[in-house]
Amino acid sequence: MRRAAAKVREFPHAPGVYLMKDAAGRVIYVGKAKDLRSRAGSYFTRAALEDRRTADLCWEIRDIDYLPADSEVDALLMEARLIKDVQPKYNRELKDDKSFPYLEIHTREDFPRVAFTREPNQRGTKLYGPFASASGLRGAIQVLQKTFKFRTCTLDIREGDERWRWFRPCLLASIGQCTAPCNLRISKEDYRRDIARLRLFLEGKKQALLEEMRAEMTAAAKELRFERAARLRDEIRMLETLDQRGELDTHVQPEVFYIDPQRGLTGLKKVLKLAQPPRTIEGIDVAHLAGTQAVASLVQFIDGLPFKPGYKRYRIRTAAGGDDFASMREVVWRRFRRQTAEEEPFPDLLLIDGGKGQLQAALDAFAALGAQPPALVALAKREEEIYLPGRDAPLKLSRHSYALRLLQYVRDEAHRFAQHYHHILRRKQSLGED
Repeated sequence: MRRAAAKVREFPHAPGVYLMKDAAGRVIYVGKAKDLRSRAGSYFTRAALEDRRTADLCWEIRDIDYLPADSEVDALLMEARLIKDVQPKYNRELKDDKSFPYLEIHTREDFPRVAFTREPNQRGTKLYGPFASASGLRGAIQVLQKTFKFRTCTLDIREGDERWRWFRPCLLASIGQCTAPCNLRISKEDYRRDIARLRLFLEGKKQALLEEMRAEMTAAAKELRFERAARLRDEIRMLETLDQRGELDTHVQPEVFYIDPQRGLTGLKKVLKLAQPPRTIEGIDVAHLAGTQAVASLVQFIDGLPFKPGYKRYRIRTAAGGDDFASMREVVWRRFRRQTAEEEPFPDLLLIDGGKGQLQAALDAFAALGAQPPALVALAKREEEIYLPGRDAPLKLSRHSYALRLLQYVRDEAHRFAQHYHHILRRKQSLGED
């Protein structure tokens, strides 16, 4: 162990995978790290030797090596491949346990979707994993989606079905994170080419992929297909700068959810009488302290899970201090003014934190914009009552309802985000900052 501890002190402060070995030189554990020296070094401490979760492993370590990676995403994928190929003793529980997360590509679909799953299909998909970290995999999927622009929805999209031309894409298309095959904005051939590139990356062939993309970019420029060349240039740049994307966990909410997102969406479809489960949900909350430093937050959820790139903060500009109704009206108006002008899609469901007054304020904002609001609800904290437009009495759901739990999750996340922003402004004010 002493030899291994000495080697770790020479490890770089960089992303990669570390391989721990026993006295016979067999790899007994594989792990990934954003900072190799710091992460691997944590196993050579008194705390690790005394922790029952790591003690057995630590006492067996006799040697350690590492493999560098370009980014934390690369390290995560490398770790999964090594665990699958080497099957180390202390990673062995990952081998057959279907409760561990996988990245799954539904290859038989015309426009293959990419999914996070703990229950892999036996046929018709390509699996990558298992992964040791669910939150890391969710974060990696969002990072990779910005480059390869694949879909993560469950829509049954078929090539040649012209009805999809009238389908409204979700907000991922609006922010350039999906090529919107649901609206036939990309051909089957081009979409599947993007998926083939994603698979190359997932299989560790990043350099070959970059060379292929550079050659295609040059060819597109020579053929005066400048839009295609520009997109390839941007994708190459994103792949080359994956190490600048930040920590994976910043792209996704922690993996432990106290509700089942899919059951929550199905429940909302039923109780709100929607045509489809609300794939995109936005929640708005207003926060202030005795009428001062009034702020608001907007959070976005996709498929029942937080989508942090879509979070927004607002300083209340026009509403009088402490006027929650006017503040809500202002924020809703500001949020949807641009979407209305540019005909961008609204969320499938908008959740307002509050009661009848806040709900009416939101409706007034849409009326001022001359826009038809999306499905709209307000959730009052005290009794957890749901207020709906055109209905006097609130809707009361069971405390165990999956639909209510999902609404509470969105509401509480909006409240947390607004309070965080409010605390930032108060701290700046107390320190005399602008």
